[in-house]
Amino acid sequence: MIVTYIGRVIKAGFTSFWRNGSVSFASILVMVLALFMIGSLLFSQVLLRATLDAVKGKIDISVYFKATALEGEIASLQASLAALPEVSEIEYISREDSLAIFRERHQNNALISSSLEELGENPLGAALNIRAKNPQHYENIALFLEEGNFPVIDKVNYRKNKLVIDRLTAIISGSQKVGIGITVVLGAIAMLIVFNTIRLAIFTSKTEIEIMKLVGASRRYIRSPYLVEGFLYGAVASIVTTLLFWPLTYWLSPRAVQFFGFDLYLYYIANIFQFFLLLFLSGVILGVFSSFIATRRYLKV
Repeated sequence: MIVTYIGRVIKAGFTSFWRNGSVSFASILVMVLALFMIGSLLFSQVLLRATLDAVKGKIDISVYFKATALEGEIASLQASLAALPEVSEIEYISREDSLAIFRERHQNNALISSSLEELGENPLGAALNIRAKNPQHYENIALFLEEGNFPVIDKVNYRKNKLVIDRLTAIISGSQKVGIGITVVLGAIAMLIVFNTIRLAIFTSKTEIEIMKLVGASRRYIRSPYLVEGFLYGAVASIVTTLLFWPLTYWLSPRAVQFFGFDLYLYYIANIFQFFLLLFLSGVILGVFSSFIATRRYLKV
């Protein structure tokens, strides 16, 4: 009995879905746009997070010493840094190595090369490159260096790197807010379209509804097909949206690798089922909720 009841409800929902072909297509199209924004927001956040992680992975703290700093003073500070629990690795760069690196970096600049030759001595001091165990630990290490009042230190370059991270984090947060705003607007439009589609289906089926009431059909039986119809809008839209991202991520992947160092297509393939589930649940909730509101308002049984 229950199986027969469910079968009839599903069949009636499919019938209404196909009967309102052009209107159903418009509803699905708008819902696809809303779900596409959800998917785009997800991928953009993944790309930006990957970029942020890559930047954090490359960042370290460089401590530049004065040219007059003694080896013993540098070694003492290096030992103090190594004792910090946040420090993972310390690379010592001697004055000679600093000069060699500087020369290589500016080998095409004749003015700098000639200036070094005229000086006749090494104007650069030694340096330490410090890597933290976790990107969040750099702040504590920088504070240790800045508040320790070490006279042998010429400068610490962490603040510029931190500014880059903070700006990138702000961009991620801003893009997330904009994406959520657009998604909410498109979601509301999709709900309105589905709402009006179900309302139209109710009006065009008035005679059938009256007959069902006369033969004793329950309120749930009359309303359920429209909920099935809303479910179909969300389900079809989620399938279409998921398939749209297949060629799109494949086409964008080489560019994502080039600019962000992240393979978007491989990420999509590896997470396609979770991605589809997210879109499917979002679409079904939009469709069924819109249908529920429409039947509550316009289907008086």
